[in-house]
Amino acid sequence: MPSNAEYEPSASDIARNQVALFESSNGTEGNTISGRPVVILTMRGKRTAKIRKTPVMRVEDAGRYALVASLGGAPRHPAWYHNVVSHPRVTLQDGPRRGEYLAHEAEGQERDEWWKRAVEAFPEYAEYQRSTDRVIPVLVLEPVTH
Repeated sequence: MPSNAEYEPSASDIARNQVALFESSNGTEGNTISGRPVVILTMRGKRTAKIRKTPVMRVEDAGRYALVASLGGAPRHPAWYHNVVSHPRVTLQDGPRRGEYLAHEAEGQERDEWWKRAVEAFPEYAEYQRSTDRVIPVLVLEPVTH
């Protein structure tokens, strides 16, 4: 992801402050939500192409990550989901480690496997799914090798 794009911090005070704390401490602070680990997702905005950042729950397996577009069980997908679908090359910071990834939406058995991992990492996802009519998307991040 080109670094010359303008960064637009989140409109959410909580997300903006958590990203700032996480990044300023190189991942040693601001690295949990509800006592569970988070990572920082950096992506391009769908409409503006500006750099956007948000904390997401850490769901990892063998160097791959999943992003669960739950929005707490709301009837719509979070804004970051639309950003990633439009611009699937993203950066993820897990503690002090940063990497480039390519996202795709998981379907079928792949989604089932990642959903199980996601619920193990953050059990609230199961309740969020029960509280909405939409199928909560799961995006899988594959490392980009240079």
